[in-house]
Amino acid sequence: MLKLVPALAALITAPALAQPLTPAEASQIDQLVTHTLQQSGVPSASIAVVRDGRIVLAKAYGKANEGLPATAALPYQIASNSKQFTAMALLLLEDEGKLSLDDHVDKYLPGISGGDRIALRQLLTHTSGIQDFWPQDYSFEAMSHPTAPQGIVDKWAKKPLDFAPGDQWQYSNTGYVVAGMIAEKVSGEPLVAYLTRKIFKPLGMTSVRDQDDTNGPTFPAGYGRFALGPLRPVASPARGWLYAAGELSMSAADLAKWDIARIDRALVPVDDWAAQETPVKLNDGSDTGYGLGVGVRTVNGRQLIRHTGEAVGFLSINDVFPKDRVAVVVLTNSWNTGSAYTQIARDIEKVVLPAAPGAASDATVAAQRARARAALDQLRAGKLDRSLLTQNANFYFTAQAIADFQASLAPLGEPTAFEPQGKPVLRGGFVIQGYTIKYPGRSLDLSTFYEPGANGRIEQYLISPGE
Repeated sequence: MLKLVPALAALITAPALAQPLTPAEASQIDQLVTHTLQQSGVPSASIAVVRDGRIVLAKAYGKANEGLPATAALPYQIASNSKQFTAMALLLLEDEGKLSLDDHVDKYLPGISGGDRIALRQLLTHTSGIQDFWPQDYSFEAMSHPTAPQGIVDKWAKKPLDFAPGDQWQYSNTGYVVAGMIAEKVSGEPLVAYLTRKIFKPLGMTSVRDQDDTNGPTFPAGYGRFALGPLRPVASPARGWLYAAGELSMSAADLAKWDIARIDRALVPVDDWAAQETPVKLNDGSDTGYGLGVGVRTVNGRQLIRHTGEAVGFLSINDVFPKDRVAVVVLTNSWNTGSAYTQIARDIEKVVLPAAPGAASDATVAAQRARARAALDQLRAGKLDRSLLTQNANFYFTAQAIADFQASLAPLGEPTAFEPQGKPVLRGGFVIQGYTIKYPGRSLDLSTFYEPGANGRIEQYLISPGE
């Protein structure tokens, strides 16, 4: 397999910030996170933002527990965001020649239902058919007692399969427990130790802990509520329950270091990254939108590598936009309190993502609309701020043109509505946007061209009768 020589120095040391957040952007993120926490009641959020492949913000808000303020250095339980690390461990072990993802489970662990038909790859893509041991969004009674991976396997992985391997996609934490046991067997060391040696230490991810070791007063505590009741601390599960499927705790900044490695295609072979991000197809050829421990999708024309995590009292989301070189990590210490963690991620992404090709940001669209409306009011009054116009538009708006605009528009009075017609599009280097201007009993059509950007000047401003 093609190996990549990683530029580890750029990952381990604190890099110079590329395209850092502006003061306005940083203030906007602060306001968005603070507002969402206040509205939802979520005690705290720890966030990290990657822009142009560099961490530009790592910050925490609120309280980690009743006696501990949240800080960016604290490790939060990332739950199922751990799965991408377990999957990468198997990919690295395949590189070492110790297993093949096409091997069957029973080559390594006998006694698993369907083990002679389930490929290791299917454990990692949730297509094995092995029953999930934790589909609930609460901790059930057994989770108050310690367990071991073998205990989970004996109770759930030896039941009849829910479906034939490869026939369906069905999330299965149990499949990842089996995968973790196999990783430990062939590597000869605990999974977290292997990951520390191969990934965490090289990337300088110093906050990483086994989540069982972070259930104490010096770490974030999980919170939740019953229905709409008050927020209360929740009891942590006993040791062993999140093994391999969700056993890691780390800071948002450390998870962002992993995201940077993904963006840069560093640390591990390039084809391992590609394999992890290739959506698996079912036996009938349908696409699952899930690779090896990560979701893979396209959102608004952008490639998005995403996973979320849910532990007892913790929710997290890790969004990576590889081609945009942007990542957003949000870790929170509550569950049963709504979707604050995803709302925070979406809000931050609106601030830090570059405009998609051919698309304008909401702020740009609003600024263009405001200029178009200002020009209308000026023309109704028989004047025009020529600094709003390009050279061509200034040529078009002669004294006669302005006089005719005023004579025909002023008698109509104040418009009752000024509404965009669809979304802006690009043509000839300009952003094109139509508007409908409504008056009592009639409407007008306005065709505008702008230079790209929030401060782009007006190239065209033509008004005609509407329908």
